[in-house]
Amino acid sequence: MLLINVKDEKRRLRNHYRKLRENCPAELKKRLDKALTAQVLSLDEFKCCETLFVFISSPIECDTSGIINEAFRQGKKVAVPRCVDKYGKMDFYFIETIDDLSPGSFSLMEPDPTKCLKVTDYTKGLCIVPGLCFDYEGYRVGFGKGYYDRFLSAFRGITVGICYSRYTEKRLPRGAHDRHTDILVTEKFINRMVKRYMNG
Repeated sequence: MLLINVKDEKRRLRNHYRKLRENCPAELKKRLDKALTAQVLSLDEFKCCETLFVFISSPIECDTSGIINEAFRQGKKVAVPRCVDKYGKMDFYFIETIDDLSPGSFSLMEPDPTKCLKVTDYTKGLCIVPGLCFDYEGYRVGFGKGYYDRFLSAFRGITVGICYSRYTEKRLPRGAHDRHTDILVTEKFINRMVKRYMNG
């Protein structure tokens, strides 16, 4: 019964925050994205990482283009996800330019597997994690497809959830298989759940 309640509450939150994001004024979103990007780029974990795992943002998500461009500028390896099936499996591929992307699942831009090298090492790196909302402990409610839940269960690098502060809650409902990010970054604050250091 508890799991059903968690699922129902997540569904309610997902609908609520999706509507808020869809109705966010463009100029406000632009300001929030600029401040949030600066916060991510200030992280020692970002500065030190050799490989950045990062999603290509949709219009209602926190814009990751500035983070990706800076990673390219610093000579980091940039890996982005590609959905493999409809059951929550995705792989990451290295891209060298935005031109390596093409329209894929859910109308999102994805790496072209005929041009990009597939990632095989998930033991290190920094992963930027999306979510419709996060809580102060790094737990999230995503779009409900399960792709990142599955990926994070196997990823061994450092994870960073990014979210606007207005879309955070003190505590979100969570299930037995939910995983929190190591760091939560908003345009206003940074919360660290786990202190870990990386070599690449």
